[in-house]
Amino acid sequence: MITRLTPQDAACYRLESSRNPMHVGSLAIMGDPDDPAGAPLDYDGLTGLVAARLPLVPRYRHRVREVPFALGRPVWVDDVRFDLGFHLRRVSLSGPGADDRLFELVARLTSRPLDHTRPLWEMYLIEGLSGGRRAVLTKTHSALVDGRGAVEIGQVLFDSGPAPRAIAGDSWAAAQEPGEAQLLARSLVELAGQPGSALELLWQAGSDASPLVGAAGRAVEKMVSAVRGAAVPGSPFNTQTSRHRRFDVVRTDLADYRAIGSNAGCSLDDAILAVVTGALRIFLQARGRVLVESEVLRAVVPAALFERPRPAESILVDLPVGEPNPVMRLSHIRHATTAGTRRRLDTTRRKLVQLPNFAPASLHALSVRSASTFADHTFNLVITNAPGPAQPMYLGGARMLEMYPVSPLLRNQASTIGITAYDGQVFYGLNADRDAMADIGVLSAAMHESMEEMLGACAQ
Repeated sequence: MITRLTPQDAACYRLESSRNPMHVGSLAIMGDPDDPAGAPLDYDGLTGLVAARLPLVPRYRHRVREVPFALGRPVWVDDVRFDLGFHLRRVSLSGPGADDRLFELVARLTSRPLDHTRPLWEMYLIEGLSGGRRAVLTKTHSALVDGRGAVEIGQVLFDSGPAPRAIAGDSWAAAQEPGEAQLLARSLVELAGQPGSALELLWQAGSDASPLVGAAGRAVEKMVSAVRGAAVPGSPFNTQTSRHRRFDVVRTDLADYRAIGSNAGCSLDDAILAVVTGALRIFLQARGRVLVESEVLRAVVPAALFERPRPAESILVDLPVGEPNPVMRLSHIRHATTAGTRRRLDTTRRKLVQLPNFAPASLHALSVRSASTFADHTFNLVITNAPGPAQPMYLGGARMLEMYPVSPLLRNQASTIGITAYDGQVFYGLNADRDAMADIGVLSAAMHESMEEMLGACAQ
């Protein structure tokens, strides 16, 4: 089966570089809090479960093929040498299984680009954690999660109870891969019906520009110019990045955000952003930055995901890091995320994120796809958030205790903050450049300090 990448799929695929891999990660900590010595999730069991669920995510057995002479966007084709053992790997922590060793491993594994000659995903079972726990780390390229039929594999692996649900048998057999001549002929036939696109692609093929981003890339470049008029505040989060990463996490209680929202009359989304803003303020001050009251950091954030289901959409929000009063910070954020402010951004935002066939699916991946269309021109920071299940979830009989997103760094972005609410808690995954953000632990600690400050201020 041959399916052409959409313009946005192709843009995400070609934005990747050795410094900026474009895969989205997810770290799940598994175990049984009531029986640490119970039967743990094992590699054979996970392999069987993944094999049984692969029919639900057919894109996970497809790989990307380029069209000769760049005469068309790349295509998805069946991987005739698909090898589950290549994608599903087993790792053990050496020495005592402290969590900081796990996070260092996650940083190293997620810093490595995926193999573009194979389906664009990997999964790691990580053993050796304390208390009998195990971790599952997934890496999925953002080009693979398209918001329609292609979703992140975690959406189909987890069950609402310890007993895995039954799935229909798998009858998949790889179709023969097309040859170069077939790919070229198919593209020429399609281009014949789109003369405007054909002329542009022929010009690109002769321009020696590689990699080519196609018509979608040119459209995005024009769209970005529409928002360049708003100056991006300078910040330590905008700098050239290396190939190496740091990863840290923060665990908080959902009840605290609800208390802030109840006392201040704001949404859960606004309460979370206010806590993040306070933490960013503390972090900047710890670096010796003297903040003026009007200073802001501009973030790309998903709009209102937690409290009312809606298609994934992103907005630009100025986070008032210069404001010393936590209640005023919250007020500024609430104003910035109102429908009126969102409408003022609406024209540009829709052009940037609603490329053909855009629709919601795996929310962290789609947030990254959205942000990547105007990276390093109009904002300082990417904050992705997604509501997780309110009840415990299970993988192969093991209960998921914690879940952390690992969002990629875009070009000239030193850190991203991923947020997921699950089972009464809110989990933060902080992915950062190893050189530019050696003090990422300061930002992690600042989240708790900001939470205490906000709770105290809103209780008065």
